[in-house]
Amino acid sequence: MKKIDEEALAEAYNRALALEKAGDVDAAVNAYRQVLEIDPEDHGGAAVRIAAMGRGESPPKAPDAYVETLFDQHAGSFEDILVEQLGYAVPVMVRQRLQALELGPFKRMLDLGCGTGLTGGTLRDMVDDITGIDLSENMVEIAHEKDLYETLYVAEVEDFLEDNDDEPFDLVTATDVLPYLGALEPLFFGAAENMVPGGIFVFSSETLPASDGRPYVVGPHQRFLHSEAYIRTRLADTGFEIVEISEINVRMQDGHPSPGHLVIARLRG
Repeated sequence: MKKIDEEALAEAYNRALALEKAGDVDAAVNAYRQVLEIDPEDHGGAAVRIAAMGRGESPPKAPDAYVETLFDQHAGSFEDILVEQLGYAVPVMVRQRLQALELGPFKRMLDLGCGTGLTGGTLRDMVDDITGIDLSENMVEIAHEKDLYETLYVAEVEDFLEDNDDEPFDLVTATDVLPYLGALEPLFFGAAENMVPGGIFVFSSETLPASDGRPYVVGPHQRFLHSEAYIRTRLADTGFEIVEISEINVRMQDGHPSPGHLVIARLRG
């Protein structure tokens, strides 16, 4: 892998951002493509920014290097930004719905995209053993310091699900994971492969209106939006049945709600 020219990359990325902010979409897209030539692994998320401007097809997922860099940089302030500033409360919603539906307690939980441990901490007393996975080493370090998890891994979620040979789980959570994934087959199939029959899969998504007609797109804030129909179809295809789909506000963004869904599914078997 060739060494990245950091100075040239910063100059190209800043130029692309300025063009995007100025509303010159064609020039911004060309500038982001130059960024990708300098940095093919795409630590700055140029590919999702191009897609967010409506140019080219949406990628199947956000680049791993981008997600890792983004969360490594913000790990220290992550909870303050997400909970206090953006009003993120999905883990609490998960707990409330599991209790209302009388699901649990659980033996083994897999917390995909565990971050600093918001979901693990919220569900800790409902589970005997929790394994957490996150791509950001800095986030995992903070989660480790909280002593919430029996096991923690620094790994990409889909890779972990494909390679894992530990005991299966009866609860799998993925809160704020789908906004970084487009195509959902690898996640849903991987979750099914790591669960006991009858296990519960809980995740949140940000909503793409049905009128759009596409299964998923990259939204204006560089986060993937998914249609409810696409989620339902892919769950059925990978062996799940819907327990409940709730409309929620995932978080505030620029002072506006981000409409989404909280999905609870059960693995058939």
